[in-house]
Amino acid sequence: MPVRTESRYSASAKEVTPAGQDYELWVLLEQACHMAWETRERELIRLGITGVQAAVLFAIKAIGDKATPAEISRWTLRESQSTSAILSRMEKAGLVARVKDLERKNMVRIAMTEKGERAYRESMKRKSSQKLLSALSETERQELRSYLERVRNRGLRVLGVAYKPPFP
Repeated sequence: MPVRTESRYSASAKEVTPAGQDYELWVLLEQACHMAWETRERELIRLGITGVQAAVLFAIKAIGDKATPAEISRWTLRESQSTSAILSRMEKAGLVARVKDLERKNMVRIAMTEKGERAYRESMKRKSSQKLLSALSETERQELRSYLERVRNRGLRVLGVAYKPPFP
């Protein structure tokens, strides 16, 4: 049964179907993600890196000496071509270096440079996320995490992704 809600944009009531409610929730989720992303981008611009580059640096640090483009793709849920392009830009910017694996000659590892390490350390301060999430209580944060993990995991199944990201 449709739910009657008051429209914010007019004095008249409107019918909202379950599909319409899902769409409104989807738009709200997209808006929240966009605001979080923009807040983070503004925080990182002073470091000369993007949010995607910060995520890649985080993945490299977490993976350690075994960081490969394929493993970074898994951590960041990005296609290998996209990860390769990001790594190329980061290498050009002096944030990472490609290192030949001494044991497997056809394998390339990704290592952070000193500049990348500095950017990583500074990016880990994450003041923007603390500011935004301070709107929620600890219980609300735990609930949000649970909901977001469920939505992400359903998305992985829908897309046929066979692995669960290592983080979080």
